Amino acid sequence: MVREDKEKTDCTVNVVGNFKGGVGKTKTLTMLAYTSAVYKHRKTLVIDLDPQANASSILAKTGGIKIIDKNIYKGFVNGELASQITPIMENLDLLSSVTQFKNLPKLLMSKFPNDDTAQINYLNELLKPLKEKYDTIYIDVPPTISDFSDNAMMAADYCIIVLQTQELSLDGAQTYIDYMQYLINTYDKQLQVLGIVPCMLRPGGRVDDKVLSDARNAYGNNVLDTIVKYQERLKVYDVEGIHLKKNINNTPDQWDLKAHTVFKNVLNELDQHQLELETNL
Repeated sequence: MVREDKEKTDCTVNVVGNFKGGVGKTKTLTMLAYTSAVYKHRKTLVIDLDPQANASSILAKTGGIKIIDKNIYKGFVNGELASQITPIMENLDLLSSVTQFKNLPKLLMSKFPNDDTAQINYLNELLKPLKEKYDTIYIDVPPTISDFSDNAMMAADYCIIVLQTQELSLDGAQTYIDYMQYLINTYDKQLQVLGIVPCMLRPGGRVDDKVLSDARNAYGNNVLDTIVKYQERLKVYDVEGIHLKKNINNTPDQWDLKAHTVFKNVLNELDQHQLELETNL
């Protein structure tokens, strides 16, 4: 069953990705994690595997944290992640990234020389004790085929693909799915697409509409009905952190509410997809 409030179920690990950069991947991940923690009341962990650490920056601002001393690179070096977790807010924790994490390939080679399988399964092994503490884990990765994406996919139960409605993003999504299938076939990995989240820069634009139509034709019901349209408020969250401000009369700010409602709808759809996938096992 999919967790719908505080009812305990197994931990679900989701990697959020696309092999095309700049498609809204990190924005989608941070909003989903916030929604999971605040509105679904799930104990949620974000793992930032991207050395650019954009997800870490957004969530630190969300929690009002100026400096994060803990990071995932220290955890990978020491072979233990729990001590490197930073609490952000109630139900939401972070394994922050750091520029030094770009050295992950060298670290994996030194820890597991001549053992490709151990190298790409390292995160999966490190996560095992953490799964007892969390309901949902979201993993952010760079938009590249690399040790980062390999470790994320091998640790995940599901892939959430973010599709900006432009042709190169659709190509990146297909490459992502093809590579996911390669890992499934090569390593007998259990991994499924949970959903494809469409993000539109110009709703109603000819290219946007065509790419969305092509995606629905190619991937069917995997493409969510909810479309994340351009909102200035989502850009504000990159600067200020995610928030839901209240007006003088204690009603939610309308632009915050609009942004949050979209991602509540996205997460509800993803939950339904997960329920259907697990029912059909």
